[in-house]
Amino acid sequence: MSVALETVLARAGLKVTAAEFLTLVEDAARRLAPPHPDPGAYFSSDQREALTEVGVDLTPRSDTDPDPRARAVATQAVLRDTALTVTEAAARLNVDASRVRHRIAAGRLMGWKDRGGWRLPAWQFADGRLLPGVEVVLPAFPPDQPPLVVAAFMTTPQEDLPLGERQATPREWLLAGGDPERVARLASVLGSPA
Repeated sequence: MSVALETVLARAGLKVTAAEFLTLVEDAARRLAPPHPDPGAYFSSDQREALTEVGVDLTPRSDTDPDPRARAVATQAVLRDTALTVTEAAARLNVDASRVRHRIAAGRLMGWKDRGGWRLPAWQFADGRLLPGVEVVLPAFPPDQPPLVVAAFMTTPQEDLPLGERQATPREWLLAGGDPERVARLASVLGSPA
């Protein structure tokens, strides 16, 4: 399996060994909810009844059901593996590492603490510079949105961002010179009920 995994990682452009990637996956899985939660256990009996009446299925997953955590674990592992350290981000931007830390503190770069240091998601960089408009977009995200959700938003096509004949991701939109305020408006409602 190691050879097959290493082949997939190489094709995906991930610079990590199979063992390192599996450690990332294990760590990400540990951070998620238990593998077989009983959704009904989170609600009072009145809440369960109301949810059931409107069609919500609160049946616990069985051992034969696919685990919905698998995609989230893989996505988080890739996000962590492709993230830059402060030193790597500083080199990419040709600035001192302290400038990168100042930008994180000011909300002009997104990052999270991991294993004693900052990690910065790669989506916010392009061609040795910051993604155009990222300093307008980042402050618009609700503060309760984790980096994985923000990364998913920035790399998922949005119907409100047409680019030619197709829907663009916010990252593609900004790289193409699109208005960052438009992305900021979409980002500001991330996590809000539709």
